[in-house]
Amino acid sequence: MRISQAVIIGAWLLISLNILMALGSIWIFMRMTPAIKDIIEKNEHSLQACEEMLASLAMLDGDAEADQKLIVKFEEALKRAHNNITEVEEPAAVEIIRSQFKAAFERNIKAKENTVAAIMLLGKLNRKAMIDADKRARQFGSAGAWGVVFMAASLFFAGMLFKRNLMTNLLNPVEEINAVIAAYRNGDTMRRCSGADLPADFLSIFHGINEILDQCQSQCVSHNRFLY
Repeated sequence: MRISQAVIIGAWLLISLNILMALGSIWIFMRMTPAIKDIIEKNEHSLQACEEMLASLAMLDGDAEADQKLIVKFEEALKRAHNNITEVEEPAAVEIIRSQFKAAFERNIKAKENTVAAIMLLGKLNRKAMIDADKRARQFGSAGAWGVVFMAASLFFAGMLFKRNLMTNLLNPVEEINAVIAAYRNGDTMRRCSGADLPADFLSIFHGINEILDQCQSQCVSHNRFLY
């Protein structure tokens, strides 16, 4: 029957929409989490390197051996910052630090000021990158959430449409047939199946039931006449 095919198609459509919504939600969260984790890890390493460089400059005390260790520590932190460049403006700041830090460790005031300013700029760039990444992630999450809402709304309306078609094309005709049969059993032999805008399948069934009831009615009338 075409009705059963329509019901099956509608049910599979709802199932497919549910699956698409679930997959869409999973995809959104899978895209967000690695992106946020990656940007935080990269910029966190640069920020840590900045802190170590500033700490090395601040711990200068005039002891040649201790200062040499601080220079080594500074160079290691600078190398990590150089290997972890993620922003366009970072290379210029790293280059300033590279060219000025040795003079800064020799207590050149101007070089120390330039080095500290460059380190501060490097930290500022990485913090800004983290904030921008967070904003992008929020925007992506918001867009994804509205996408899920749209899919859920589509699923809701599809379900309502499916329910309406199911009621009109299947449940109401079945209830009509059940009502006619119940009426006949209760002695109402004049009740017939009726309805508007019915599917062709149920029209054929209604006509068949009505014909059977008409035949039964005719046989009953003929039988009663024969008795009298």
